[in-house]
Parts: sequence; structure tokens; C-alpha cells
Amino acid sequence: MSREAPSAAGAVSRIVRDFLAGAIDYAGLFPPAALDMRTAIRNYASYRAGDDASLLGRFVAPAARLSELAEELESLDRPEETVKVSAVLGADVAADIQSVIAFNARVSRATVDSIEAKADRPGSIYELASGRSAKLEVFAELPLDGALELLVDAARAVGVRAKVRTGGVTAGAFPSARSVVRFMRACLDSVVPFKATAGLHHPVTGTYALTYAPDSPRGTMFGFLNIFFAAAFLTMGMSDEDATQLLDDRDASSFVFGDRGVEWRGHRIDTAHLAATHERVFGSFGSCSFREPVDDLRSMALLS
Repeated sequence: MSREAPSAAGAVSRIVRDFLAGAIDYAGLFPPAALDMRTAIRNYASYRAGDDASLLGRFVAPAARLSELAEELESLDRPEETVKVSAVLGADVAADIQSVIAFNARVSRATVDSIEAKADRPGSIYELASGRSAKLEVFAELPLDGALELLVDAARAVGVRAKVRTGGVTAGAFPSARSVVRFMRACLDSVVPFKATAGLHHPVTGTYALTYAPDSPRGTMFGFLNIFFAAAFLTMGMSDEDATQLLDDRDASSFVFGDRGVEWRGHRIDTAHLAATHERVFGSFGSCSFREPVDDLRSMALLS
């Protein structure tokens, strides 16, 4: 990862903070971190009080554990501003949406303003869309298979956003770069905003440990900057082939940050387009670690 001039360090940091504002949804309850509720919500509270709070997004929790979350919120030592929560729904979508509504009615220290669930057919997307009547932002996690475009069209028809799973704790859980680009292209063609989750702990694509175990297997993980920039450049007319190469690019030095934007192998994008991508296209990504993405950005001199 490189910059155009050392004097631009402050400007580069501002650019990164702007296009990643609120982008890291903290999913510490989920593997590979798999923290208990008390530890996870206290981590979240500490991040909100820290220097990098502007990068922090929602607290991600299973809908089935909202009561547990409510109890832990009450035990926090000091009052906090309202915590925004994204609830991951299970198999009984209707029941989980009712749990979310009940949680919002009785809990003052948090509000679920987003729900997300797997949806592998149009009917499940339509059912999930009922959450919009409760003024919730709704994300459908779509499988990257032959019916993808049909599902994205169904999401557009009912005002649901899309979600892509970009990894997991085994090498086989990671989709190909080409299939991720296909997902992004389908969302862009249908004007469906999306988020990503899983395996996005590091800024740049590379080979990393897949869990936090000492003997963890290693595998290729997408960089969240690769994902973000691929989406941004696709909005500017980049070909799917070039976007696939960008997602697979492990060379941090091929991304050049200046005080007006970013360049990748001759492709340039300015700060206005980066901001528009964040606002209208790719809003956030889920990570079971907040510190890992942030500390990696700082080690690359992209945050000050």
C-alpha cells in the first residue's frame, strides 16, 4: 500500500476514515472469535469510546440472543448512547421479526435498526421484506449460484438490500473472486445496495490464518479494501475481468493513495466517487474483530 507523498499522510487518513465511516459491523459473537455476550458488548463499548470510533458500525447479534443482549446492556458501568444493532434472523423469520419489534419496544439502550437473514428463493426474500414495515433496514444473504440475478431482482422489487458471504473458518467457505464480482455486478445493475460478511479481517487480499487457534489452517482471504475498491471501480465502468483481478490482487503497493483519491494499476477514483460508493452501494462489512482491520490499516500508514 503506498501513498503519493509523505506530506499527504493526514489527507490519506481523512480519506480512509471518510469512506470507511461506520463501515465495520462488529460481529464478535460469531466465529472465529465466538465471544460470550458480556465480552463482546464490552468490547463494542470500548471501541465506541476509542479514537477509531468513527469506523465502527453496528453491533451484530443473533435475534435469538436479544434478551441476553438486553441484560448485558443494563450491566454496563456507564451510560452509553443508543447502540445500533443488526439482528441475524434464524429459520423462523416471522417470529424473529416479532422478537426484534419487542426488543425495540422495551429496551432503551439499544435499537435494532437492521435485520439480515439467508434467502435462497424469492419467497423467502418477500417474507424477509415484512421487516420493512417495522422501519428496519433489511438484508438478504444470497447464495452465489445460478439463480443469483433472479434473487437480486426480487430484492429490488421489495426494497430489500443484499448481503454476500465472502468467507468463513475453512478454506472451502471462501467463494471465488469471479463469483463475488458477479454478485456485485448483479446488485449494481439492479441498483440494490449490499453488505459483505465473513473473512474480511484484513485490508488486502492474502494468505492468513482462518481462525485464532495456534494451529489454525491458513487460506486466501479477501481484503476489505479489495472488495470496496472493486465495487467503487465497477460503478465507474470497470470490466468484470479487471474487477476480478483487483479482488485477487495481493500486492498492497498496487493501491496508491493520494490526497484526492485512489489509484489501482492505472484506474483512478476520486474521493467523491468513494463517498458515493459507501453511501449508495457498499455500506458495511461484518467482522468478528474490530481491532484487527483497524490495526492493519494503521500498520500500512493509512490511518493516523
